[in-house]
Amino acid sequence: MPELVVSSSSLDLESLAADVVAQAMKAGASDAEAVVREGDEFSVTVRMGQVEKLQESGSRGLGVRVFLGKRSASTSTSDLTPEGVRQAVEGAVALAKITEEDPFSGLAESEEFGSAPDDLHLYFEGVYDLPGPERIDWARRAEAAAMAADARITNSNGANFDVSTGRKVLANSRGFLGSYRSSYAGGSAAPLAKDEHGQMQRDFWYTSARRLGDLETPESVGAEAARRTLRRLGARRVPTQKVPIVFAPETARSLIGSIFEAASGDAIWRSASFLAGKLGESIGAASLTIIDDNLMLLPNGVGGYGSSPFDGEGLPSRRTVVVDKGVLRNYLLNTYTARKLKMKSTHNAARGLAGTPGIGAGNLYLEPGTQTPEQILAGIPAGLYVTGLMGFGTNLVTGDYSRGATGLWIENGELTHAVEEVTIAGNLAEMFFNVTAIGNDLVFRGSVASPTLRIDGMTIAGA
Repeated sequence: MPELVVSSSSLDLESLAADVVAQAMKAGASDAEAVVREGDEFSVTVRMGQVEKLQESGSRGLGVRVFLGKRSASTSTSDLTPEGVRQAVEGAVALAKITEEDPFSGLAESEEFGSAPDDLHLYFEGVYDLPGPERIDWARRAEAAAMAADARITNSNGANFDVSTGRKVLANSRGFLGSYRSSYAGGSAAPLAKDEHGQMQRDFWYTSARRLGDLETPESVGAEAARRTLRRLGARRVPTQKVPIVFAPETARSLIGSIFEAASGDAIWRSASFLAGKLGESIGAASLTIIDDNLMLLPNGVGGYGSSPFDGEGLPSRRTVVVDKGVLRNYLLNTYTARKLKMKSTHNAARGLAGTPGIGAGNLYLEPGTQTPEQILAGIPAGLYVTGLMGFGTNLVTGDYSRGATGLWIENGELTHAVEEVTIAGNLAEMFFNVTAIGNDLVFRGSVASPTLRIDGMTIAGA
């Protein structure tokens, strides 16, 4: 197969971004911002040993945001020729002239812009060192390891291997010009198992890293995917009841994400969050501390999956304590929502090429406790260990929470049989007060992470 060639761009993206800003100002903008992205990726999916999908691609794009006083508009394009850039700039200015004024619109103040002073170790060129055929072989090995683990594993949803690199440049008319590169590698396996009654179950496991050498072996990924799939065999419903719920790290992280969404400035100023008006108040157990750290380095010295030197508006990245010992300390804000709430940005702006900046997390996590997962389980006479969640049953306005769940039944502190076709329900405003144990098993496999989490007082709706 042809090899993907990774080379430095012949186009000076910093100069391009600065020139776009200059063109916008010359066209009549009172302020302007340009973001340029380029990237490349390789992705392969193998199923039953055969290549099912193979993709190699590269992309470049430009986004322009202009301001005419309190009017603003944005455009984007993948045509980075002089004519394509000119059309994008002129289009943005023309759109801004016909938009409504917004008193909260505008770039941040000049003194607010900046970039993290230290290297966050986000980019490793060696991410492409593995030759193309060996990338395919990585996926084959992961799938083969899963299939070989047990005779009950008879089929596969496939295995993947992916690598990518990216670069982002941001410039504006208030003197900011910043850029950074990032890299990623990852792989997964998703086997299917069949029990003696012909019932099938599936699960998966994965590994991810910024640096190729930090990936787990394909054999270990396949073996863990097999273990997780096999433990789901024989799954059944349990009766409706109130019991302690233990969220495995991979499901607990979604609860931490719900806190972020509820504390997001967009939800707060619209009064569309159960956390509106709760700043400085206790919103959970004293053991609950949630942090958003956009500057984080992982234990191996590599930048976190959500780390970056600056946010989507060019404000320097920072560490923000969202919840401190149960008390809500900060909303998560970009410049626009900060102005709406008469506060200061927490440097959480996030944006793509088009549109206005939204709000995004960096490395969002729940601080770990001291108990092992086994110790948490040992204290439960009966309960549910949740390993999978389905649906989107979270109402941020009321805090009502209802999700389909799969997992393992806890009996006298031990995991016994698999559970499926149940719903777990509660209210986030109560659930976070009912956190009774937090594990010591915090591991970052993405930008949002949580250790094992026990919550009491929830309802299982089952048989």
